[in-house]
Amino acid sequence: MNRNPAPVLDAAPATKRPAAGRAPAASGQARYVPWLYILPVLILVVGIVYVGIGYTGWISTRDWNGIDPVSEPAGLSNYARIATDPAFWQTIAHFVVFAVLTILIQMALGLFMAVLLSGNAVFARPLYKIVLFVPVVLAPAVVATAFRSILSPQGSLNALLSSIGLPASDTAWLADPQLALYALAAVNIWQWTGLSFLLYQAAISQLDQNLFEAAALDGASGWQTFRLVLVPQLRGTHATLALTGCIGALKTFDLVYLTTGGGPGRGTEFVTTYIYEQVIDQFHAGYSAALSIVLVILALLLSMVQIRAYRFGEE
Repeated sequence: MNRNPAPVLDAAPATKRPAAGRAPAASGQARYVPWLYILPVLILVVGIVYVGIGYTGWISTRDWNGIDPVSEPAGLSNYARIATDPAFWQTIAHFVVFAVLTILIQMALGLFMAVLLSGNAVFARPLYKIVLFVPVVLAPAVVATAFRSILSPQGSLNALLSSIGLPASDTAWLADPQLALYALAAVNIWQWTGLSFLLYQAAISQLDQNLFEAAALDGASGWQTFRLVLVPQLRGTHATLALTGCIGALKTFDLVYLTTGGGPGRGTEFVTTYIYEQVIDQFHAGYSAALSIVLVILALLLSMVQIRAYRFGEE
C-alpha cells in the first residue's frame, strides 16, 4: 500500500475584483467628464458675454461719464431719452436703407453667379469662384482704406467715369450727404456678395436634379424653372442670408468708422457709431449703455421675426 500522501495541487490565485462601492464613484466621475470639455466655452460665453450684457444693462440705469469712480442712479431716463432722440431714429433709418439695399442686391447677385457657374461647361470656373470670394476674407481696414482712396474726388472711380465721358470727375462720393450712404452700401455689396454666392452654390449642388429634368420634360422654360423650381428650393439659404445680413447691417461699424466716421452731417451714422460717439467723444457712458441694450434687443427681435417667417413659409 502506498503510504505517501497524494500531492496537493496549489489553488489558482483568486482574481481580485473591485469593491462594490467603487463602481458608482467611478461612474459619477465619468458623468462630469463631458462638462470639462465645454467648461472653457461656458466660461467665455457666460463670464464674458452674458455677464457683460448684464453689466451693460446695469450701467444703462446710471448717470455716468465712464471715468469717475462714482455714478448716479438714473432709472429709465436713458431709455426715455432714446425714444425722443432724433439722432437715434436717424441711425435706424440709415440701417433700414442700408440693410434693404445690401441684402437684396447681394442675394440677387450671389444667386445669379451661382446659377451661372453651376454648369460644368463654364471655362475657368474655379478661378471665378476665387475671384468672387477673395473680398470676403479681406480685413475691413484694408477694404475701407482702399475704397476711401478709390471714392475720393481724385480717386480711380472718378478717373474711370471721366475716361468714358461721364460728368463725374470731381464727385466726392464719401463726402456728399446724398451719396455717402449709398457708396458705403456699394462697398459692402462688393465685399460680401461672395458669401451669398458660396452659400447659394453649396445649396444648389445639394438639390435633386430630377426636379429640373421633370420640369424640362413638362415643357417649362428656363425662367419658369428658375422661378418655380429653383428659388423655392432655396428657402433655407434665403432665410440664412437675410438673417445674417440684417444682423451684419445692424452692427456695422468698422467700414463706416474708417471711411466716413458717421458723417458728413450724420449722413452715414449707424447705431454702433452713435454708441461710440456717445461713450468716447461725449462721455455719456450710461446713455451709450442704454443704446447698446436697445441694439441687442433689436438684433434678437429681428432674429425671432425672420425665424418665425421662415417656419411659416415652410408650413
